[in-house]
Amino acid sequence: MTAPWVRTRLRAAPGAAVALAVLVALTACLAAAFPRALDRYTDAGLRQAVEHAPVDESGILVTAGPDLDAGVAHTEESVRPERLTGLYESALDTVERPLVIDRKRSSYGVRTTETVPSPDEWLPRPDGLPAEMLLAAPQGLADHARLRSGRLPEVTGGEASVETAEVQAAVTEETARTLHIEVGSVIHLPGSHDLTVRVTGIVAPEEADSPYWSVDSLLRTPSLRQVPGPMGASNPSYWAGGLLLAPEAAPALLSVTTTVRYWHLTPDPDALHSRDVDALASAVASLESGPGLERLHATISPLTDVATGLDAAFTTYDELRGDIGPLIVVAASGAGTVAVVVLLMAGGLATDRRRAELALLRARGASVRGMAGRLLAETAVVAVPAGALGFGAALLALPGARLLPALWAAVAVTAVACLALPLRAVAAHHAVRIHDGRRDAASPRASRRRTVAELTVVVLALGAVELLRRRGTTDGAGDLVAMAPVLVGVIAALVLVRLYPLPLRGLARPARRLRGAVGPLALARAGRTSASAVLPLLALLTAFTVAAFGGSVLSGVADARDRAALISVGADGRVEAEAALPAGLTGRLGQAPGVRKVTEVGLDYQARTNDGRQSLPLAAVDPGDYAALAGRTGLGAFRAGELRGPDGAEGGSEDAVLPALASPTVAERFGDDTFQVRLADGGHATLRIVVVRDRTPAVYGDEFLVVDRAGLPAAAARPNVLLLTGDDLDAGAVRRAADDAGTVHLRSEERGTFVDSPLQCGAERIYTAAVAAGAGYAALALLLSLASAAPERAALLARLRTMGLTRAQGRRLLVLESLPQALPAALGGILTGWAAVRLLSPGIDLTTIAVSSTTSPAGRAELSADPWSLAVPAVAVLVLTVGVAALQAWWSGRRGAVAELRAGDAR
Repeated sequence: MTAPWVRTRLRAAPGAAVALAVLVALTACLAAAFPRALDRYTDAGLRQAVEHAPVDESGILVTAGPDLDAGVAHTEESVRPERLTGLYESALDTVERPLVIDRKRSSYGVRTTETVPSPDEWLPRPDGLPAEMLLAAPQGLADHARLRSGRLPEVTGGEASVETAEVQAAVTEETARTLHIEVGSVIHLPGSHDLTVRVTGIVAPEEADSPYWSVDSLLRTPSLRQVPGPMGASNPSYWAGGLLLAPEAAPALLSVTTTVRYWHLTPDPDALHSRDVDALASAVASLESGPGLERLHATISPLTDVATGLDAAFTTYDELRGDIGPLIVVAASGAGTVAVVVLLMAGGLATDRRRAELALLRARGASVRGMAGRLLAETAVVAVPAGALGFGAALLALPGARLLPALWAAVAVTAVACLALPLRAVAAHHAVRIHDGRRDAASPRASRRRTVAELTVVVLALGAVELLRRRGTTDGAGDLVAMAPVLVGVIAALVLVRLYPLPLRGLARPARRLRGAVGPLALARAGRTSASAVLPLLALLTAFTVAAFGGSVLSGVADARDRAALISVGADGRVEAEAALPAGLTGRLGQAPGVRKVTEVGLDYQARTNDGRQSLPLAAVDPGDYAALAGRTGLGAFRAGELRGPDGAEGGSEDAVLPALASPTVAERFGDDTFQVRLADGGHATLRIVVVRDRTPAVYGDEFLVVDRAGLPAAAARPNVLLLTGDDLDAGAVRRAADDAGTVHLRSEERGTFVDSPLQCGAERIYTAAVAAGAGYAALALLLSLASAAPERAALLARLRTMGLTRAQGRRLLVLESLPQALPAALGGILTGWAAVRLLSPGIDLTTIAVSSTTSPAGRAELSADPWSLAVPAVAVLVLTVGVAALQAWWSGRRGAVAELRAGDAR
């Protein structure tokens, strides 16, 4: 009998079925998309962390000397290609999962550990010292280089050995150009057996930055080195380059200098997943000092060494993820809570719409189990295909991520959608009832069970908030802490529902003495609304809290980046040179688009104190312009008069004492006494510190001095730094105006440097999506709440119009009736959002998500309430509520009283 029931119900209400399908599909898609998006951006962050590590540290370098314990023949055999290939396979087998090695980007071979000087005088000798060569016999040279001229090296005349006197080699284009090497050049290298190297080819690396060429940069690019000597002395230089031999020629290297076998193992970036960070770190640790290293000792040599920077990259990434992750969980938990509430409300709305039908079924003998089973089947027929459709859409939209977390999320959404109607129906019709009685929110008292449940939730929420305040998001406070903003919304919803009847009771008696009928009737209607208003309020206040928290996070991140960029640059733009800038540059920059003001600064980084041992950055400025700039930027604002030099100090009199602005560390060092500073041009200035500020626009750092340039010699006061003020500076126009006279730094460009990890970008996008989804579901919850009362309101208006109520009065009635619920929700939402941010801000540190580091030029990035995130949702709730009420009154007026009365009676 279940199948006919389901078909009949779907045919009777196709619109409700379609609406439920759309809601479930959208929610399942969003739920499944969240873990997949999380996987994608966390995996991208891990791969970037590995790729951005130095090339010689982004892989695993296994090195071992030749076997020397079984004679010369065995030593030669240990460096031949066949032996190296076998050991390479053994090393690959030693690497533990989930760390996967990319064979195409890995390399191995033999190379000398030191460069060998060549007596050939035709090689360049900058200071008379002979050029030195590093020799290597790498495998797979043809696969990683393009032949430009000649041919690749070979071994002729049988196998190479220690006694081989001549070998062939190739060099890179840069080496050939710098060291004047050509095809056919002969290089002599001394050793236990002198070795002659004949260059047979010149090659170009396929990917110069690839790990293949990172074993030693000399193999790709020659280097001009200096002989070690005293610091600051003019030490002689010499050139060092690399020679690439055939792999079969490796035994010949044994006669030149110390030789080492190497296997450079490069991880496969596609196999790096954020979920495996701990296992990846464990696999690397095993190779460095664990079972993996023991196996390498057993297969290669007891003296095998392993070096890698992957462990540091994994640790840095894990710290960044640990700082950002809890913030994402907070946003996801809030949006998820609102979505679940909406699904429950949809089930509740269906239950209310079919109250009479279900009551009649129970009165005619239907069992609770049978009724719940039929309702479950009816809902599942719609919800399960819709959930599958949403899950499939998420897979198509976000490929390349795990399947199971997304599947479980979609299943959870579908399960909630399927169970909402049956469970609400069971709760409402567990006992057989003839009628429901009066549903009045202003009179009934809460049961003891409800009071205990509410107190339990309040205690949990307060505990989570206090735990987050004490431990913060970065100390592993747990899932309860991640739900803290949601629980704050729960507390507010429960408190608001409890307090809501009080003003209604207080206003009920005075309202009776009003002359008009609309006001008292609206108040009475507001007091008789459904007592099940907890879910709509919970959805609204949770969305308010998440929106306020999420908006404040995004606003705090943006402000932290702006502040850090401002401190780094000193203004909206900066043009700086080592020498004095051209005289007309200030005027040209002032005419560039977007530039409002140009402040000149003569910055001397080499100013020294009396003893000449300590250097301090000294900024020579015009006090008026510079004070205005410091005030606009908020970087150490001061009064211009405090920095102006005394009369008679014009032109740089060394006897005059100039007032100076200094950083706290400099002020602590010199105190209130006068002191002399020797300028870079050899002149002197006598200063006394009169103003102390933590920061100043011209200098980024903890030590600086700022003085009136009118009191310094003209040469010392000439500007070499120009600070630009303006909105939306045109980078191209500013650089064209600067005309390569100095280095240009823009605040907008500096801001972009703080976003260098997909973790940050992904976290911001997910936060924005979570806030938007929460807001959308909150609006839907409000509409469902209003829709549940729409039929009864329409019937009421029709009855009242038969008694003389005008259409204008009807609109006012519905608007006034909705305001007692909308106003507390809006005001409570503002208060809840503000309280959540204020309560949780001590435990939230936005520095990492803002600048991808635990330290920022602007200091700790704190969470503070964003006014727009508080005001916009509240206004939206009021506008939506009043708009829906007015629209319903207008639509009811168009239908006519008879149609509405018949619809109301049918309901």
